[in-house]
Amino acid sequence: MSSSKSRAAERTARAQQARVEQERAERRRRLLSVGGVVLAMVLVIGVGFAIQRNRDTSTDVAAPSAGQGEYGVTIGEADAPHDIVIYEDFLCPFCGELEEASRADLARLAEEGKVTVEYRPFELLSRISDYSGRATNAFAVVLEESGPEVAKTFHDLLFENQPPESGPFPSDEDLVDLAVEAGAEEAAVAEGIETGARSDWVDEATQAAQEAGVQGTPTVLLDGGVVNGGSVEEIAELLVEGVE
Repeated sequence: MSSSKSRAAERTARAQQARVEQERAERRRRLLSVGGVVLAMVLVIGVGFAIQRNRDTSTDVAAPSAGQGEYGVTIGEADAPHDIVIYEDFLCPFCGELEEASRADLARLAEEGKVTVEYRPFELLSRISDYSGRATNAFAVVLEESGPEVAKTFHDLLFENQPPESGPFPSDEDLVDLAVEAGAEEAAVAEGIETGARSDWVDEATQAAQEAGVQGTPTVLLDGGVVNGGSVEEIAELLVEGVE
């Protein structure tokens, strides 16, 4: 009798252990499944950017010359012999790469009087995060309240602190802090950034880019023609060669 009870207890213990192992395996399967979905989403987003960048070989972008746009910030003299226009989204990773690869050279060429450069941010990647629109709104607020010099510095800081396209994304308070770091007065820009006060500017800038024929970011024009390259580094090199 004792032996029968012992065997029954053993069977019960084995069954309980089997259930525990099964539950653990199921939890691992669910975690791996969720992780795989998240990774796949990130890869699809990244590949989508790459495909868009490499296939956008259109030359029919009809945009105002640098210094003639209504929605951007300009560096360089208005009468420079060359002009560059860069359409960008503050969330676009390739825009961030182009900014890093070209900023110093373009600033130097503008300082030398060889080129006028206009940066035109707009909202393209709202399907990924509202950060795209919030950052562009913040840029518009700083431009309006603090002027183009501070806005250009803020523009640069947004790219230096660009979040990955998978997040996490800076809050409105973070954007206010960057604006203040750029030289804006907090009292002048905080409310506009936190309430989306220039969302109309964002919508109009986005519409203007679309009407010009811009289909992806970054879209770069040199003297009115679209500059295409296999990489952002190549685009940056073509810009310098075209101006120098």
